[in-house]
Amino acid sequence: MLVLHPQDEATAVMSALYEGTGATCINPNAGKREVEAMLCQSPANERMMLLGRGTGRGLIYRNDALYNNYDRNIVGHAQAGYLRRHGNDLIGIWCNADKFARREGLHGLFSGVFITDKRVAEEYGIITLQCHIDEVNTILFHHLRKLLDEGCPLPEIPEQLRALNQINNFISSFNLEEFCYL
Repeated sequence: MLVLHPQDEATAVMSALYEGTGATCINPNAGKREVEAMLCQSPANERMMLLGRGTGRGLIYRNDALYNNYDRNIVGHAQAGYLRRHGNDLIGIWCNADKFARREGLHGLFSGVFITDKRVAEEYGIITLQCHIDEVNTILFHHLRKLLDEGCPLPEIPEQLRALNQINNFISSFNLEEFCYL
């Protein structure tokens, strides 16, 4: 499995999806050419996981953790051709990954808007603490990792995740409803 995960404090919990799997992780500090080379060289039958922060235009990255704005598009339209080679074995989890996938004709498991921090929660009228968001997402990503480890087909994962949900709060429900298979 090939993983691209530009981490920050709020998305670090997503690393539970690939840690200890022997996945090849692309260094998010790499330049666009290096990222493209890794995407190009990955076998078409290898699962690819793109995680972190993004928009409907792709996965983004912040060069300086002290700077609040995300200043670099690390995967976007220019890299979509490399992603399409992987058929329906893509996993993309960031805000509006589903919009990016639809725009670029990608198939796999994707998320829509995904609450990873207080700022995103507040945009949707949810007042909460970061520790509560982290707790919910830790459980969610452990459930998702379990399903992936068990070989659950990607089309079945959104429904299976909802069935495993035992936390009945708005954040959990919101995030689970944002998973889709395209």
